[in-house]
Amino acid sequence: RSGLVREDTSVGLKVMFFRGCCRGVFWVVLPLFVEGLHPSVSSKRSFLGKAALEAATTLTLLCAPLVAPLAAEADGQTSKFSLPPIQESPGRCAFKSSAMGQANAARDKLYDLRLCDMSGKAAEGFDLSGAILSDATFEKTNFKEAKLSKAYARNSNFKLSDFTNAVADRVTFDGSDLKGAIFQNSVLTGTSFDGSDLQDVDFSEAFIGDFDLRKICKNPTLKGENPKTGMPTRESAGC
Repeated sequence: RSGLVREDTSVGLKVMFFRGCCRGVFWVVLPLFVEGLHPSVSSKRSFLGKAALEAATTLTLLCAPLVAPLAAEADGQTSKFSLPPIQESPGRCAFKSSAMGQANAARDKLYDLRLCDMSGKAAEGFDLSGAILSDATFEKTNFKEAKLSKAYARNSNFKLSDFTNAVADRVTFDGSDLKGAIFQNSVLTGTSFDGSDLQDVDFSEAFIGDFDLRKICKNPTLKGENPKTGMPTRESAGC
């Protein structure tokens, strides 16, 4: 998630408004509290100062999420992200497993494979959670038992790739070419395939939420049969 910023103008304007309100109220009640602490102030005014502190504390807790910058919701459903420039470095285009756990797609720094050609390479069992896999080539790549939670994989080539037993929840595959890919027994909850090519894909025994499955079944490319497993695509998805 690091480095991704969601583009949503209406939400941004609302957050800016509430940030201003929170800061304004906070700076109004803070002087009351400071004044209430002074020894010469009456007990009544001191009580008002303490009450002002409680109000300021509550307000701060409520407004903390608004004061912080909007982070990207890498949930497979966010329509658009603003990505940072690609930072070229030796060995950038290589699979690197994270040791921080896939639950929140946490990484110590941005893992960016944009424009990389990873065709035919193996990431079996790797933790690639939260990785940027967009605008890249992963044809015939081995993702068996890999963890890809919250990966951003738009507009990439995943032809004939194997995601058997992979945890690929909340991934954004929008606009990607997945012809002939295998998702047998994989976790695909919250994952988006809008505008992706699903011809000849095998979804056998994949765990897909009802809402996500309805969207997949409406994809006009959901047809054919997988060239490796021989499974009919629509039937494998349960459509």
